[in-house]
Amino acid sequence: MNLNKVIIAGNVTQDPERRSLPSGQAVSNFGVATNRFYTTGDGQKQQETEFHNVVVFGRNAEIACQYLKKGSGVLIEGRLKTRNWQDQSGAKHYKTEIIAERLQLGQRPGSGGPVFQDTGSFAAPMPAKSPAAAKPMIDDSEIPVVGTKNANPAPQTSADPLSDADPFQEEGEINVEEIPF
Repeated sequence: MNLNKVIIAGNVTQDPERRSLPSGQAVSNFGVATNRFYTTGDGQKQQETEFHNVVVFGRNAEIACQYLKKGSGVLIEGRLKTRNWQDQSGAKHYKTEIIAERLQLGQRPGSGGPVFQDTGSFAAPMPAKSPAAAKPMIDDSEIPVVGTKNANPAPQTSADPLSDADPFQEEGEINVEEIPF
């Protein structure tokens, strides 16, 4: 099995350039910088920056040109593609690019705070900093409690767990102890 998948979250390094292919399809090129923070063996904190070339086609290219500016946060999902060419002097050149299949807009420059937060498996946009963001979205009393009506449910009488009998039909509630996972 082969897989060519890239996901990066960073800041746009230059305003996207829009062109059109001979077929009329829009194409846009721009750069994205990603940072890596780490601590060396002697305890010093270091930052390493990588610069990526991104190519976007179609409607995503139009969106990129309309909304992305230098410094904007963006999450790109796509694949790697290396192209090569020979210049007039005969020297061969290589350029590796990310061909974006999806893009997610992040915060605009000057909005303050980090653009994306690492959630462990995927990057998610950070909420905007505002006074409303400091208080919880909902009160704890508004959170429904599931499956407390009958703490000791009656065992199923059918030997077939896939029978047509619905244990929740009578009450219309879900008992969390009966969930198979």
